[in-house]
Amino acid sequence: MEYQFLSWTCAVAGLSAFLYKLPALSRSRRNPAMIALCVYFLCSGLSFLVDLDAFREHICRFLAYPNITTILVQAAVVVLTAAQQVVLIHWSHPPAEARLRTRRRLLGFGIALSVLLVMFYVVDPTRHPASAESALLLNMSNPRYAAYLCCYLGVCTAGQLSAFRLSLRYARIANRQWLRLGMWSVTAGATLVLLYCAVRYAEIAATRLGFDTASWDSLYWFTGDIGSLLQLFGWTVPSWGPRLSAAARWLESYRAYRRLRPLWWALYRAVPTIALDPPPSPLLDLLPPRDLDYRLYRRVIEIRDAQLALRPYVGPQAERPGSAPDEPPSAAREALRLKAALRARSDNAAPSGGPTVAFPGARNEDFGKEIVWLTRVADSFRKAPHR
Repeated sequence: MEYQFLSWTCAVAGLSAFLYKLPALSRSRRNPAMIALCVYFLCSGLSFLVDLDAFREHICRFLAYPNITTILVQAAVVVLTAAQQVVLIHWSHPPAEARLRTRRRLLGFGIALSVLLVMFYVVDPTRHPASAESALLLNMSNPRYAAYLCCYLGVCTAGQLSAFRLSLRYARIANRQWLRLGMWSVTAGATLVLLYCAVRYAEIAATRLGFDTASWDSLYWFTGDIGSLLQLFGWTVPSWGPRLSAAARWLESYRAYRRLRPLWWALYRAVPTIALDPPPSPLLDLLPPRDLDYRLYRRVIEIRDAQLALRPYVGPQAERPGSAPDEPPSAAREALRLKAALRARSDNAAPSGGPTVAFPGARNEDFGKEIVWLTRVADSFRKAPHR
């Protein structure tokens, strides 16, 4: 049951990644890395799809060869392993060197695949129908098939060792957050697939020695499937990860925009000239503006303009009782100063004749820090007592 669930998940993930990348492939038809990446996704999805119990028997019956899906899956794995190498080579080396290395790597994997195909039909594994989970176990008692499987695992091991080395190298030099995360995920996936190969080798040896390895099933299926999912995640996350970051930034900006409104509205009513555009109604202001970044920028600037307009109304007497003049600025103190200035202005009090007290805040070139500071002031302003 767990095997089928993981296999369905891997099949859907691989084919979904292939469909997701198709538009990019149509725009980059001469990009070897993009072509190889799409081949990887397609073969990854198909390698799990054809071995599902829902399709396995139908495929075998259609091709009139019981357990033919075994070699179909293994051929797809060899192809996707080679495609993985091509992507990493083109990402890690200059174009001329990458082309030379790609030709050598494809030649090596092509020879390996041809040898495996010949060996499979020479070995002629059992033709008794079996599930994907039991087909390999039934054939491991055949010494020729065990030798064939060792060769297949050797190809996978060599490919994943190379993928591990290249992805680890690229993860250390990648200068983009999501790309770096993707390469670390590919590295982790390669590690699990290598563990899968090690478990398979141990299983072959144990079977030849007469030990029952049925209890190992969950271990090798888990390592292989989770390793594949990690690699699929790693290869796709550089594409959709930045969109998640953009969405998170948008939500953060909108939250700041909403948190600043009570402070901005109080300042606008006192100093209407700060607004460049007429303010929307409170109900309409709940709707995210199309130009959110601009609106948030304007809201910060207008709050700062209002603070400048209110400075004459803030004298030393507006300080919090018991506070020292040189006390480090805090959002709560600035909120109290604003409250005092607004109250003095609304009472038509004369501007202070003495030295005014500035609103300190986080005035610098880092607009993000400015937003963080003013949202803290706005929160304190909203919570401060109305007196």
